[in-house]
Amino acid sequence: MSSLSPDQHSYTQMADRDLEDIGKHCEFEFCRQLDFLPFRCESCKGTFCLDHRTETTHKCPKAGEWAARRRAGQGTGESATLSPKPTVYNSTQCSHPSCKALIYTMANAGVHCQNCNREYCLSHRMREDHDCSNLTPLGASPASVAFASSADKARQAFSRLRSWGKAKTSTTTTAASQSSKPKKPSAASRMAQLNALKKNAKGDPNLDTSKRFYLHVEASADTTTAKYPTGDFYFDVGWSVGKILDDAARRLQVQNVNNRSAGEENRLRIFHVEGGKLLDFSNKIGSCSVSQGDTIVLLRGVGPPVPDLIEM
Repeated sequence: MSSLSPDQHSYTQMADRDLEDIGKHCEFEFCRQLDFLPFRCESCKGTFCLDHRTETTHKCPKAGEWAARRRAGQGTGESATLSPKPTVYNSTQCSHPSCKALIYTMANAGVHCQNCNREYCLSHRMREDHDCSNLTPLGASPASVAFASSADKARQAFSRLRSWGKAKTSTTTTAASQSSKPKKPSAASRMAQLNALKKNAKGDPNLDTSKRFYLHVEASADTTTAKYPTGDFYFDVGWSVGKILDDAARRLQVQNVNNRSAGEENRLRIFHVEGGKLLDFSNKIGSCSVSQGDTIVLLRGVGPPVPDLIEM
């Protein structure tokens, strides 16, 4: 059966309640079949059987007249088949909370966002226009949302580490280019550098010299207003990495919200340059892979420590 409405055909079926119409013979000249439920051609007004009800099958002499009348009726507003005026009840509204545009209509096109699985008008079709990154995709399971969130945080963490590494590499390359014959530090040179660090290092003057652990400390640009603040300090060899972070942040005047923030995006972490990895807060500085005179960096929002997170 056709799903089209009656006024979309060139023929109409006669009502069985009209007794005078029951039992008509098909008017097609080569048929003349008796049909108890005949059809009337709306162009030539002839009566035909099921097989010859269309204009083509009975070779209608006035083919197309019903369609012309239908178009004329639409133009004057007399047809009942005109599309209703778009409303929130029969149309789709833009998913942006501040937009009331009705989309997928003759006046406004609509766009489906594959990322958040929502429908938007042309003004809000771009992801940045409808804050797509902060929306939970419609129909997404909690597990898939959590996985996507974790993956996004991991990408941000690697991005921050990569940014710091590039900046540090650029600084090192510039310094090396100023030297005519750069050399790899020998054991004697490293000892001389450690002795120079000890002379300039700051810390608790009451701490016994045998318990002092000397480190060069830096903070990345996104942790403070100063550009790459640095300092030479000594800490208690028995301190944990977490306690050293607190003391170093205080000395470099870096905001430390580790005790008030549950999310990693605002927490500080210590990155060991020579080891190429983040240090766990619970490790003792004297018992992990850090050596006297090494460099540590305070980084924010890089996530929990993972061994060999990046290669230096």
